[in-house]
Amino acid sequence: MVDSGSAADTVAGASEREALKRIFPRLPESAATLVGPGDDAAVLAAPDGRFVVTTDMMVHGPDFRLAWSSPEDLGWKAAATNLSDVAAMGAVPTALVVAIAAPQTLPVSALEHIADGFRAACAELAPGCGVVGGDLSASDTLTLAVTAFGDLRGRGPVLRSGARPGDVVAVSGRLGAAAAGLRLLFAEAVDVDGVPDRERFAAVAAAHPDLVGAQLRPRPPVADGPLAADAGATAMLDLSDGLALDARRVAEASSVAIDLDRAALGDDPLTALTGGEDHGLLACFPPDTELPGGFRRVGTVRKGAGLLVDGHPFDERGGWDPYLEWDGHSG
Repeated sequence: MVDSGSAADTVAGASEREALKRIFPRLPESAATLVGPGDDAAVLAAPDGRFVVTTDMMVHGPDFRLAWSSPEDLGWKAAATNLSDVAAMGAVPTALVVAIAAPQTLPVSALEHIADGFRAACAELAPGCGVVGGDLSASDTLTLAVTAFGDLRGRGPVLRSGARPGDVVAVSGRLGAAAAGLRLLFAEAVDVDGVPDRERFAAVAAAHPDLVGAQLRPRPPVADGPLAADAGATAMLDLSDGLALDARRVAEASSVAIDLDRAALGDDPLTALTGGEDHGLLACFPPDTELPGGFRRVGTVRKGAGLLVDGHPFDERGGWDPYLEWDGHSG
């Protein structure tokens, strides 16, 4: 949801230098910064001697719809999705680098509000993490590309490949809410031709703020990643593509079977299994571990291969794949 402004206040009317001058003061600062924005590259402290790095993109069309997402929503979600990947390695997020390609008609104020979203997400989800640099470019398609860095603080990284038979499978964060919110938007926030509609969106968001918020502004349990590592997690990953799809990834990487307990998946277990974009954490722990933070047991690691639910093979793919799911529309 981008409000149009005067031509002089658009990306085309402002130079990159002027746009950056307006954006930088709104971005969060990183506690790890030694040299911040203004040079050709930032310099970050890495006391551990190692650092975690990940990257992710959000593209108008397959990843978000401007009729539904405000610029601040976009900044928030772009930050949150990367912060959760760092946490899934057992690391503490320290810094983000953000590149934005924007249509020339986009108001510079929209970039400012995207920056506000980054600042708000970092402040709530990963205090001390900030934006240390990036790039602006022009494109017909609004695109946000984020690279995130994290500090292991002496911990070993928690990989997907360490799960062992007998381990407890646990989840931190909600399951299925983001998918339920997206399903509502595509069912009720579109016009008769199926095109996203702002007025209908406003009504849906007012009636279902919790589910719509789970889709547009996910709140991953970032702090639980390092807690899981400290508790001895044997494997972990970010639940970005759906529990079923992501649990299979752990099973394949660890050469084990993951057996999920349907009764532990909430009132709508199928959506919990097949919905994507929850951005919670899935982790495996030795059987006698006291589960840390917000983790709760949802299953067991067994000998074998693949994904089971209540001991039976679960073959539905589930999850989100932009190459398979996108209908080619934006809005």
